[in-house]
Amino acid sequence: MTFPLLPAYASVAEFDNSLSLVGKAVFPYAADQLHNLIKFTQSTELQVNVQVESSVTEDQFEELIDNLLKLYNNGINEVILDLDLAERVVQRIPGARVIYRTLVDKVASLPANASIAVPFSSPLGDLKSFTNGGSRTVYAFSETAKLVDVTSTVASGIIPIIDARQLTTEYELSEDVKKFPVSEILLASLTTDRPDGLFTTLVADSSNYSLGLVYSSKKSIPEAIRTQTGVYQSRRHGLWYKGATSGATQKLLGIELDCDGDCLKFVVEQTGVGFCHLERTSCFGQSKGLRAMEATLWDRKSNAPEGSYTKRLFDDEVLLNAKIREEADELAEAKSKEDIAWECADLFYFALVRCAKYGVTLDEVERNLDMKSLKVTRRKGDAKPGYTKEQPKEESKPKEVPSEGRIELCKIDVSKASSQEIEDALRRPIQKTEQIMELVKPIVDNVRQNGDKALLELTAKFDGVALKTPVLEAPFPEELMQLPDNVKRAIDLSIDNVRKFHEAQLTETLQVETCPGVVCSRFARPIEKVGLYIPGGTAILPSTSLMLGVPAKVAGRKEIVFASPPKKDGTLTPEVIYVAHKVGAKCIVLAGGAQAVAAMAYGTETVPKCDKIFGPGNQFVTAAKMMVQNDTSALCSIDMPAGPSEVLVIADKYADPDFVASDLLSQAEHGIDSQVILLAVDMTDKELARIEDAVHNQAVQLPRVEIVRKCIAHSTTLSVATYEQALEMSNQYAPEHLILQIENASSYVDQVQHAGSVFVGAYSPESCGDYSSGTNHTLPTYGYARQYSGVNTATFQKFITSQDVTPEGLKHIGQAVMDLAAVEGLDAHRNAVKVRMEKLGLI
Repeated sequence: MTFPLLPAYASVAEFDNSLSLVGKAVFPYAADQLHNLIKFTQSTELQVNVQVESSVTEDQFEELIDNLLKLYNNGINEVILDLDLAERVVQRIPGARVIYRTLVDKVASLPANASIAVPFSSPLGDLKSFTNGGSRTVYAFSETAKLVDVTSTVASGIIPIIDARQLTTEYELSEDVKKFPVSEILLASLTTDRPDGLFTTLVADSSNYSLGLVYSSKKSIPEAIRTQTGVYQSRRHGLWYKGATSGATQKLLGIELDCDGDCLKFVVEQTGVGFCHLERTSCFGQSKGLRAMEATLWDRKSNAPEGSYTKRLFDDEVLLNAKIREEADELAEAKSKEDIAWECADLFYFALVRCAKYGVTLDEVERNLDMKSLKVTRRKGDAKPGYTKEQPKEESKPKEVPSEGRIELCKIDVSKASSQEIEDALRRPIQKTEQIMELVKPIVDNVRQNGDKALLELTAKFDGVALKTPVLEAPFPEELMQLPDNVKRAIDLSIDNVRKFHEAQLTETLQVETCPGVVCSRFARPIEKVGLYIPGGTAILPSTSLMLGVPAKVAGRKEIVFASPPKKDGTLTPEVIYVAHKVGAKCIVLAGGAQAVAAMAYGTETVPKCDKIFGPGNQFVTAAKMMVQNDTSALCSIDMPAGPSEVLVIADKYADPDFVASDLLSQAEHGIDSQVILLAVDMTDKELARIEDAVHNQAVQLPRVEIVRKCIAHSTTLSVATYEQALEMSNQYAPEHLILQIENASSYVDQVQHAGSVFVGAYSPESCGDYSSGTNHTLPTYGYARQYSGVNTATFQKFITSQDVTPEGLKHIGQAVMDLAAVEGLDAHRNAVKVRMEKLGLI
């Protein structure tokens, strides 16, 4: 039995949390409050009921049915309805859980087990008889009942519906307080045959797992309700405030009764070492089954040793997801009772790992199961497409890339392919943004909240190096910048060319007199503090440091912060430090990934907070950049969502096969999630074969051949008939790098609408743009070239406008301003012009 009381509230907003231990509540039905009611129901452990208090017209009945279905399907327990309306609802909604609100003389017409709500004024003998010996739940309602009426009704097995404003968890009340103590209502329902008058009390947690057996009394129960804690009756020492000396306190969540009313169950949230005096969770021994496994996994989440299987499951999302799918398949194939039990246990294990990883408890899972059991609408029950047909296991696995054999792009003849085949060929490798965001968020939050401590811990975890400080401050030691002379010359030449090209992009202040006396200006100002992310990972990219650092310096910034992941020995590549020195960087953050982005966005004890973050990176870096940009508390913008590298080459029969192959491979070696596309214009099979041979022959000679092999596996050659068709497909794809290895290449540049950077002609390999030509190699990827430009001088600037209006200017535009302000109803705007024009004698 639940607590013998149903508190009634005027709205969800008036819910009194101190009464939550009653375990249930009733709210009035209101169509415009449906969302709030459902949201509350889904967020609470309470049994939530709804009362339809007003009459319903024929026009409103269909809306009521629709809304009741929504309420039932989202966890509402029961609905209180007038008898006639309830009978109509039950006909329309099979399985509807209703409480029939009726008068005494109508009860006999109802089913013997139907819940009813009748007036308090009904004779007590009738009310008691309506319970049918306990098989029917009977509620009594009144706005004027006295406490004596309430307690005598409860003693007869009736549940009163009381306005929550009349209830209190206090029990020592002055005479002027006209509220009903909740404890007195509960005590009225209890009986005991013990000579000492105590009530046997079972203590359980929210999962209904028994913690121990104690006693309660007419003194301890009111005190427990008042304090909302575990207070019991010691047979030797009086009131026992659980945990008062040991610290193992209890928060009281609810009180329930057994069917005879002579035994209580306290539902608590236990803290400390546990309930038992032997410092165990329960006096009845350790938990087992799902509860025991949950406790073990939550412990291993924090304490599993590095390299252990469980630690790998928590850290490797791909592995965990694969194991869940594997065990689900094996459960589906199991036939014997023993095999089904075994495979089901395996699936539960990996499902619980996922729950623990994301902080989901079994209580939350069970709450969702309870919600599903309360649904009254039955779904058709079909499986999603792709799950209904049996397929061989190997077909459902990701495509495996052979570790040897010929390296070649997939081939599609556009004239023979369907539009879907072409679209699939141009689709980038899928980035599971939602899953990546889930992985990145705790990293970003950790750095934001814990600063340097988190940064050092994450660097140790992801980069495998224990640092004493996360920052290398300028001036940088000479010994960390030792480079061969040829490398220094190459960097210096590249810096000089990038500087020249980006200085040429600086703009003078723009001034326009839009009409006599009105001068509008636009001028640039540098973004003061910039964070430059230099990727590490499978390749160290010092070129990115100069591509970001030089424009930042040209733009006139006040503070440059570098960030780059350290090597295993804790040092950085000397090329990056040398460039940081050349561009005047303040410091270098010795971290990579999402943690480096978070440190620059929010700042730490040693990392300066930056106003804008620049630089390419993997999916986790991109996700972190997008996340901090969307956090208004960070006040940090980004250059663009730059992800895995890509190239699209347009080549014709005049192109050198070796040149084409080298351009494709120069991007393929970046990473397995990179993509290369070749659009072959009017080529014969023989001409294409020469390019294919060149790709394979050059690829097998590369140190990063295994990365190239995996990239080429999801890259494609598309044969097209004309240059115009090739350019149209290129614009559709919007590549990061577009290489034109075609006859008269420069004449086609005007047709390029979407690309990060264009490389024109046979002697313009993408590598030149990566290092030394002068253009910037930090470019939009993944199709973002449709909306974004590559990094340039303006990326490090913001533009401010100004206007200087003279009296003559106000004469020309003042009336127009006032008229438009009047149209928009902004009188203060209008008045700001009006008072000036009046003083000038213009109106």
